[in-house]
This record gives sequence, C-alpha cells and structure tokens, in this order.
Amino acid sequence: MADWGETPEVDWPARPDTSLALNRLGTFDWDLDSGQMHLDDTALEVLDLRPDEFSGTASGLGPRIAPGEGARLDARVAQALKDGRSHYGAYFRSRLRDGTPTWTHIQGHILRGPNGRPYRIIGIVRDAAHDPAEPGAGGEEAEGRRRMTGVVERTAAILAHARTVSDVTDTLKDPGALGHLGAISVMLGIVDGARVHLVAEGQLGSYVPEIEYTRIDAAFPMSEAVRTMQAVYLSSREEFQLRYPQLWPYIEPLSVRSGVYLPLIAQGRPVGALGLLYAREGDFTAEERNLLVALGSGIAQSLQRAMLFEQEHDLAEGLQRAMLPRRIPEIPGALIAVRYRAARMGRDIGGDWYDVIPLGDSRVGVMIGDVEGHDTDATAVMGQLRIALRAYVAEGHTPGTAMARAAGFLRELETERFATCTYAEIDLGTGMLHIVRAGHLDPVVRRGDGSCHRIQVAGGLPLGLPQGDQSVDGSGYPVTSLEMHPGDTLVLCTDGLIERPGGDPETGMRELMESVRTGPVDVEELADLLCDMVGDVGGGDDMALLLLRRRGTPAPRGGGPLRVRLSPGDSDGPAMARHLIRAAVAAWGAREQSDEVVLAADELMTNALVHTDGGAQISLRLTADGRIRIEVEDGSSALPQRREAGDWAVSGRGLLLVDRLAVAWGVEPRGGGKSVWCEFTVPAPPA
Repeated sequence: MADWGETPEVDWPARPDTSLALNRLGTFDWDLDSGQMHLDDTALEVLDLRPDEFSGTASGLGPRIAPGEGARLDARVAQALKDGRSHYGAYFRSRLRDGTPTWTHIQGHILRGPNGRPYRIIGIVRDAAHDPAEPGAGGEEAEGRRRMTGVVERTAAILAHARTVSDVTDTLKDPGALGHLGAISVMLGIVDGARVHLVAEGQLGSYVPEIEYTRIDAAFPMSEAVRTMQAVYLSSREEFQLRYPQLWPYIEPLSVRSGVYLPLIAQGRPVGALGLLYAREGDFTAEERNLLVALGSGIAQSLQRAMLFEQEHDLAEGLQRAMLPRRIPEIPGALIAVRYRAARMGRDIGGDWYDVIPLGDSRVGVMIGDVEGHDTDATAVMGQLRIALRAYVAEGHTPGTAMARAAGFLRELETERFATCTYAEIDLGTGMLHIVRAGHLDPVVRRGDGSCHRIQVAGGLPLGLPQGDQSVDGSGYPVTSLEMHPGDTLVLCTDGLIERPGGDPETGMRELMESVRTGPVDVEELADLLCDMVGDVGGGDDMALLLLRRRGTPAPRGGGPLRVRLSPGDSDGPAMARHLIRAAVAAWGAREQSDEVVLAADELMTNALVHTDGGAQISLRLTADGRIRIEVEDGSSALPQRREAGDWAVSGRGLLLVDRLAVAWGVEPRGGGKSVWCEFTVPAPPA
C-alpha cells in the first residue's frame, strides 16, 4: 500500500478493485485542473445514473444531489483543500431516478504536487441508506433527529461566512437551509433600542407591517424571548391564542400549530430573536430543544459579527468620504464625472482619492491617488496628502514641482506610508495637457473618434519614497505633454478598477480600455459602466475614478508641439529655435507670417535669457482651433510688464512688439516660475 504522505503515481482513471464493486463501493476520480470526473460502473449504479446521463464533470451529479446539499459538499471539499488535509468524507442526501430520497457516503483522498498544490481527488461512493449508525437507520424518529442535527451543523457552517446582516437573513430564508427543520415559516428580529425589528420572514409569506416593530415589553413571543433571554415554546394553536392574544389574529389564518422563539444572545446580551413556526402539533422533545438552542447560539454569533462589521464599515467609509471633496465644481469647457467605491472589508478601507482644482484662465487640474494600506490611518494620510497637493497646485507650482513637494510632505509625516498619484493640468482653451505621474497607473484617453489609447507617462517614484533627480528640472517628476481635442475624454483611476481575482493587472487594463472604447459617450453613464464592471469582476480593493471630457465638437488634430531648451550663454539654442520655428510655421501653412512669429518668439526668448537666471524652455504648437501658440517658460516669479520706451531707448519694446504682432498674449504663473505666451491666427487655405 502506498504511503499516504507521498504523492503516488496513479493512472487515469484509477482502476477499481473487484472487491469494492462486489460490496457496492463505487469509485470516482476527479481531475481538479481540468474539472473532468470519472465514475466507474458501480458508482453510477449507486447514484442511479446511466452512463449517457453523466456529463463527466462534478456538475453532472446535480440531478442526484438533494437541493441544498451541493453547496455543503463544495464547502467540505474546499475546506479540506484549504486546510492541507489528505482525506475528507461526507454523508449527503441524494435522490434516485424516481425521486426517492436516500443517503450516500463519499470519501476522497487528495493528491498534491511537490509544492503542496492539490491536483486530483480519488475516492469511493457507497449507498449509506442502510448504515446502522448513519443516516437512514433507526426509524423515522432517529431520521428526524439526524436531519435536524445536519441542518444545524450545515446552517452554522454557512453562517460562519456571513459578513452582513443581509447574508444572515438570506441564509435563514433559504428553503434549503432551515426549511429542512420542518418549519413552515422562519422569522428573524433584531434588537433596536427598546424595540424588536422584524427584518426577515420566509416561506409562509405572512409578513405583517403592523408588527414589523414591537416593543420589548410587549406581549409578543419574540419580545418575551428577548426580554427573558429564554426560549418560548408553543405546542398548540390554543396556547398561541391564550398566551399571546395580540399575535393570535395574525396566526389564526395560517396553518400553524406550534412554534418556538429563540433568544439570540451574544456576549451575555440579547441581539435578536429567531422564530420558527410548524404545521405539526405537540411539544418539543429535550433533544429538539437542545438542538434549537445550539442553532440560536450559532445564529447569534453570526448576527453580532455581521452587525459589528456593518457598523465598523459604515464608520470607516464615512471617514473616507469626509476626506474626499464634498462636491465637484462646475468647470466651463469640461464635463467631469467622479466615482468612489469602498471595498466591503469592515474597517479595512483604503486611501484612494480624487480632486478637481479650478485654476482660472480656462485651466483646471485633476488628480487621483492611492495611499498604501487598508485602514483608517491610510485614510487620514490620504486626507492630509490631498490637501497638501491641492495647496501646492493652487499656489501656481508646475505639475512636476507640486508633485515633488507633495512627496517631501509625505516623507516629513514619517508615517512609513507611500502613495501613488497622477496629476494632470489642462488648458481647456488650447487643449494642452500636462501630466505628471508618481508610481501610478498610466492614464487612458478616448478620442472623439472613439479610439482609445493608453498614455505612456514618464513617471517618478511613489510619493514618500527616497527620490533622486530624474527630470530636466531636477524635481524627480518629469512632465508629459499632449493635446486634448474637443470631445476627448481623460480617464484616471486607481488600481481597484483593474484588479481581477487571480488575474494580472494587464488583463484588467485591457478590459478597462475595451470598456472605455465601447462604452457610452455620456461621461456619467460611462463612469457608471466602469463601476459596474468592478462590481462584476473586480477584486476587494477600493476604487476611485475620474473622467474629464473637453467640451466641443471633435475636430482634426492640431500640430506639434515643438520644444527647445535654452541655456544661459548658449548662442546656438536661440538660433536653432528660430530655424525650427520658421520651418514649422511654413509647414503649417503660414509661411507669410513666419517673420512675425519668429520675431515674437525671439523677443520672448531674449526677455527670458536676459532678465532671468537658469535658462528657459520655448515650445511651439498648432492648436485644434487653428492658432499657432508660442510659450516660453522660465524659473523667475517676476512678471513682465509692458512699457512705452523712449525714442532713443535701446530696450523696452519687446512686449509692445509682441502685443502688436500677436492676436493674443499673456502670462501664467507656474509656482517658482512663469510662462509667457502669445498666439497667431493661421490663415484659412484658399478654396
């Protein structure tokens, strides 16, 4: 005989022993990887299945397993696999072809690989209807006791996984659960202050609104059970009428002849009561009473656990929602939708957040992030970090600088937490989008034509971790720029949206992009669709989602952008910039204006190099609304002023010249620096 501690090599399917067949012991062989199951001829005979009726999988046993037993068997096998056991056994109620109820016994041996992973179960199936010490033997009374014991054990096992009050009530109302006790109606009441709240009633359909709430001191059996913390047994209709005349009008029309009301006591105090009504008449035996008391004890523990779970989760979720923006401002030129969904994990909530920041001059900033951890501390850190990053952005810092300062802020908190974040700043007038990423997911953009793209954003480390210089400006957070055209939608989310049980994030990202691409055009409807996707297949993490659509009719894309870095003392930089600008302007169909555009750009470059330190960056692009836009960014916070120069002055005419040449110009503060810009209109091509 093989050592049970080893992993024997066994042929598929396992060969049945002749002695087993002679004793009506059938065998089964279940491949857990493929789901394939083999039953030998004796096993098929025990289960009263013809070979052509069996599908070759575990689900093919369904027609012969009594209602409610399948879930119990699945739970028994799953627990054995989880606990690392090599054997399991179970009795279950089955049905013959003609519907006759019977009992069957199975016993399985679990084969595991070198790494302990279970891959196969080989076992026996036998008819247990005539076992002297098992179900089916001992007469009708013994059968009833065994049935009640099995129901109590099975109900307790199911309730062990209940996490909400709804889970508890659904179990009690399931005809396959307590209904097998013989009760024709099941009621559950929860103590609510000085009242008992009836929250569930099943099978009879005898729900009466007038007694949904009853006082604990009222003359009702459920109230008495809570008040005295003693079970109330009623053995006849006359006893119902004499002891509880207020309840009798609701019982009289029903086929109820006896009942029991069990107090649900947890940690020495009543949390509710369970009522079971029966069509039979007569008193309850001592054994039945003991079983019912044991049932009430198990239900009480599950109910208290579920109530505490919901209270803790509501408290934690309320804290997290208090840390999020109370409302999203209306932004002219944009449609914005946000969603947040908390994981149902008690107090274990996360630090997901979003925010929308109006910046004036048709500019808006949007951010999304996730603090590491799933507890109230993560939520508190999230609130502080969101407010800090919002303040840095509102001060006018560039996206990269704001993100770097937020990273330093989180390190100074000394929380040993890190956070991922994405911040995007968009000019809704021009469509220019600047994105900075700190270890977060890449954003997704759906274009006005329906195409969907994942934006590869050059990012830095998550906030709170030691940060080295990675970007041109030394902040450690490089900025990626692109243009959003009218009708384009920016999608920012946390990883709770793409996590899949047992799957990799890339699979979730592909599913997200497909949903964004094929989803509704309306941003609110699209946000709802993505949230529903999480509810269907998502993991247990929190999820935050932000969608921003630039208003307007989709149009052909603009050109550019072109960028040149200008360093102090570098004479080749401005010359190269002028050459590239002239070529770009000509390519965009404005050759006649190239001198004016180059002259204006030269004035802005000169001002930046002469009046500031640290160099500058010039960018040129063609906007979607047909304008050439020049931007020169530098590190000086001093704002330029246009002034009138005298006849013999050798300087001071730069901004005056830009004002006369361009159709518009302006200055935008950028934290420790600024951006000076001007725009030219591109003439329409001839018909």
